[in-house]
Amino acid sequence: MWKINDTTVKLIQGDITEYEGDAIVNAANTELLLGAGVAGAIKWKGGPSVQKECYQIGSVELGEAALTSGGTLKVDYVIHAASMHLGKSTDEDSLKKSIINSLKRGSEKDLKSIAFPAIGTGIGGISKQICAKNFTEVLFSYLKTEPHIFDEVAIILFDKHDYRIFLDVFEKELKDN
Repeated sequence: MWKINDTTVKLIQGDITEYEGDAIVNAANTELLLGAGVAGAIKWKGGPSVQKECYQIGSVELGEAALTSGGTLKVDYVIHAASMHLGKSTDEDSLKKSIINSLKRGSEKDLKSIAFPAIGTGIGGISKQICAKNFTEVLFSYLKTEPHIFDEVAIILFDKHDYRIFLDVFEKELKDN
């Protein structure tokens, strides 16, 4: 756990669809089609209303983020971080932009808590180490320049191995800064 201004940043091993807060972030494609991985779990647990709202929004620009309700999830909102085009890979630029734009969508709604998955590491193909390094750069920079926005930002990793990778990268990157 880290404290940046008034925001607590947590790494959690678990299921992001069980998060109890204001919003979770979906690792999305630009078409906002909920397929497998995190998006599939959100579709399954959030119910059909989440995908229906995505259809109403339509496609978004690469790196953008769109907001829907949380459906039957324990959160009010899902923020869809479009880090890749449908059927394509995630790169570092689109990853960074999708993280920043997700934070902006949360800020615009005056949310106090938000949880991210390891965006782009599934079908997007980006390594967990690169994802974690980009999260440390973007997230901590954003929270330092935009204080008093969130009370909590969590990054929720599904398994112990991914959690360990993120923890190691976070500790190294933040010790060096």
